[in-house]
Amino acid sequence: MSSRVKMLLAIGFLAALAYPLVVPNYLVTVGMLMFFAAFIGQSWNIAGGFAGQTSFGHAVFFGVGAYTSTILHVSYGWNPWLAWPVAMAAGAVVGWVIAVLSFRAGLRGSYFALITLAFAEVFRILANSVPFTHGGLGMLIRADIRPANFQFGNAIWPYYVAFALCLVSLFIAWRLTQSRFGARLVAIRENEDAARALGIDVFAEKVKVLMLSGAMCAAGGTFYAQKYLYIDPNIAFGIDKSVEMLLVAMVGGAGTIFGPLIGAVALTGINELTRWAAAVIPALKNVQPLSLIVYGIMLILIVARLPDGLMSLFGRPSSKAKPRHA
Repeated sequence: MSSRVKMLLAIGFLAALAYPLVVPNYLVTVGMLMFFAAFIGQSWNIAGGFAGQTSFGHAVFFGVGAYTSTILHVSYGWNPWLAWPVAMAAGAVVGWVIAVLSFRAGLRGSYFALITLAFAEVFRILANSVPFTHGGLGMLIRADIRPANFQFGNAIWPYYVAFALCLVSLFIAWRLTQSRFGARLVAIRENEDAARALGIDVFAEKVKVLMLSGAMCAAGGTFYAQKYLYIDPNIAFGIDKSVEMLLVAMVGGAGTIFGPLIGAVALTGINELTRWAAAVIPALKNVQPLSLIVYGIMLILIVARLPDGLMSLFGRPSSKAKPRHA
């Protein structure tokens, strides 16, 4: 990493720290949403970008994390901070189950993507049916605004928690580019059969990366539940969450360290700008949902002109992680 890049990263870090201290609360919340989107997008990117295991149902991990921590907190009186690592463990276990069932059956590519979508739908139906999730009524978390209870009365602190999560996800992605594990994942992404011929245990590596991705995504689910104090099956396991994660990574640059962050800034910014435009421009008030229309146009342009995502504007198209150690 060059000294120029290190300086830019340091400036970005200091600017992100100072940001909530100098802008209105509304913009603090927008910043929080950007970092949160970057975090869950990175959780998808770990499996879908670095390892090539494209998922259409990553919301299954998000929902498992949200429901695990919420059930432990609401029904059993656990402190949300203590329930958080348990929720992450639950996400990892679900990742293990999905990986073993899918990869033992030899599913890959579009077949694996569809089976993850099916798992998310199965979990959504179960959450609608079983009594301990309160079914379709959802679960309401009692407001007890104390930092010790993972609830904050000021918008600044959720911002910093989301920022910390984003930093952790960036560190994990960077470590993958420096580790043998990450190199094996990239080899699997580039050519699974060739990786197997080189002696890589493809099955084990894919199981491990889906467990890591599931744990990260489940952490995002817990944060979401504590931020909004309510979840239901459609929120937790809805297809929109899976699409958001996939879009953030693909728009920014799947398989890159900073791609999900760039994608999150772009998509969250577009969403807020289209809301503002729809509110102040009379001709756009009845165009609903305007943000999805703009998302679609942006995605078409990126696929056509920037197949490696927005990150390719900042460097070579080959900025994707490459195998460094077998």
